[in-house]
Amino acid sequence: MKPITKFKWLIALLFISVNTQSLLAQTKADVFDKKVPVTWLGVDYSLTTFIGTPSYTTVAFSPWTVVKKTGEGVITKEEFRDSFLVQWNQLFIDESKKYNVAKAIGRSSVNYVIDVCINANKKLAKKEFFSNDPKGFHTKTEADVVNAVKNYDFQNNQGIGMMYFVEGMDRGTGEEGIWVTFVDMKSKTVLLTKYESSKGQGSGFRNYWAKPLYVALKEMDLNKWK
Repeated sequence: MKPITKFKWLIALLFISVNTQSLLAQTKADVFDKKVPVTWLGVDYSLTTFIGTPSYTTVAFSPWTVVKKTGEGVITKEEFRDSFLVQWNQLFIDESKKYNVAKAIGRSSVNYVIDVCINANKKLAKKEFFSNDPKGFHTKTEADVVNAVKNYDFQNNQGIGMMYFVEGMDRGTGEEGIWVTFVDMKSKTVLLTKYESSKGQGSGFRNYWAKPLYVALKEMDLNKWK
């Protein structure tokens, strides 16, 4: 092979290598690029503290009251983890027109792999979700989200993933706090995360605490996050 031809081959290989790496490594700018695909991963509750006593139907009264009325039983940690965490995630599939992730981020469509968060939530067997200490809310920071993502199992998915980290749910105030987060799944790095909060609304435990999940999407404006 002539030296000049060999040199051209080396340049070509270098170009291919650089461009391949650029395709694999996501950046913050990709979050705002409507041509870049996004995968919805679901709602994670590993950082969540629920302030007060969770009950099936009664929500808007003192969080320190123990529910005793028939049909308004107190929710156990196991029910919270194994039933409600799955239900809140499933809403994004079953009611995708309402919980419209693609519209919120300016995409024509998104991929859905909610098993990523559902499986992570199932592993929270030792986590104590409930607390009567009102100071247990508003304690998480962006660093907590970054650390959580570093240790996440994204099930070999690649590209940009979008997920919620619910920080807290306060029965006394009705407030729920959410870290809306975009990640590079391959490198397990946070590309962008923003804290949003709103009040619950609706009848029943599931619907009441689902409302802030919906509001976070409905009021999202990526142009303001640049």
